[in-house]
Amino acid sequence: MAAAPQFELGPITNRRMTEDDLIEVAAVEAESYAFPWNVGIFRECIRSGYCCRVLDRDDEIVGYAIMAMGAGEAHVLNVCVRADVRGQQAGRRVMQWLLDEALALGNAWIFLEVRPSNRPAVLLYRALGFTEVGIRRGYYQAVGGREDALVHRLDLDAWRLAKARVKQA
Repeated sequence: MAAAPQFELGPITNRRMTEDDLIEVAAVEAESYAFPWNVGIFRECIRSGYCCRVLDRDDEIVGYAIMAMGAGEAHVLNVCVRADVRGQQAGRRVMQWLLDEALALGNAWIFLEVRPSNRPAVLLYRALGFTEVGIRRGYYQAVGGREDALVHRLDLDAWRLAKARVKQA
């Protein structure tokens, strides 16, 4: 079986999102979703102390992630990668950074919701070890109505152990 093609995303950094980033972050969001978050929602996430990260390449924001934490659990609220860098492992990178951060801060579990229609995201989350644990009916606004959300969960200790086994191999 042939190996999957490798993509080169180039030098990319993961850094804290600041209020100076919000116009660019909101533009990536608006380009990606029919019902995007607005600048005020992103600003409130920063002010609330959520883990808000941007993916930066050549001084351009190519993606971002928002994660809340509490009571030993992390919850991924929003992950988005700019259309021109999708399929180049940027989504995987940002998710791995979130998993590392959640684990480093002592969380046991991480949860997220995903649209069933977002097949690339569903496949990524499953490849990272997430399992579907429920459905939230009518969770997302959608053209012509509402769309369900698949609720996924990952045991962060199991993920850490799996990651360690891969490094040893």
